[in-house]
Amino acid sequence: MSASAGIRTPGAIRPGAVLAVALGTALLTAACSSGSSGSSTPAAATPAGGSATSAAAAAGSGLVITTKSGSAGAFLTDGSGRAVYLWSKDAMDSSACSGACAGAWPPVTATGAVTASGGVNKADLSTITRSGGAKQVVYDGHPLYYFSGDSGPGQVNGQGSDGFGAKWWLVDPAGTSITAAMTVSSGASPSAPASPAGGGAGGGY
Repeated sequence: MSASAGIRTPGAIRPGAVLAVALGTALLTAACSSGSSGSSTPAAATPAGGSATSAAAAAGSGLVITTKSGSAGAFLTDGSGRAVYLWSKDAMDSSACSGACAGAWPPVTATGAVTASGGVNKADLSTITRSGGAKQVVYDGHPLYYFSGDSGPGQVNGQGSDGFGAKWWLVDPAGTSITAAMTVSSGASPSAPASPAGGGAGGGY
């Protein structure tokens, strides 16, 4: 009877041991699987969230083109009051300014809708696609640019510059170049031909 009990005992222990090992393996697998899943989800979610936020911001970001008054009349600016210019070397609806030129005279670009304010004619506003894919704002066929030598609203230091081989002018609401010197009521200094600044300002805006 005791021999028979001794024979059964190993058999009874063996299934229990197998069950314990199987259970331990299952728990370990679940823990690894859970840990792996937890580490990958935030990584995937973070970029996705960032992309969605960026896309939403880009979709909602438009540009306003408006006007400001100066000694030679009204001229075009962006919504913050920063002067925009045309380049006499450009063809209609086509920009010839790239490389160092675009560093000194950054194209006015928009990622959303371009709207008109002040005396700006909405029908004259459009965009062209630059070689890098950016949408450059055009007014009455003239691609628009900022000047890197203007540090903020009310400055028109690029007026009359002949940097990069052709003249840069402020633009009036009719879409024509303003060739007179311009003084802005905010107290900015009168604009004068700015050849040295236009040719050498490669620092960008």
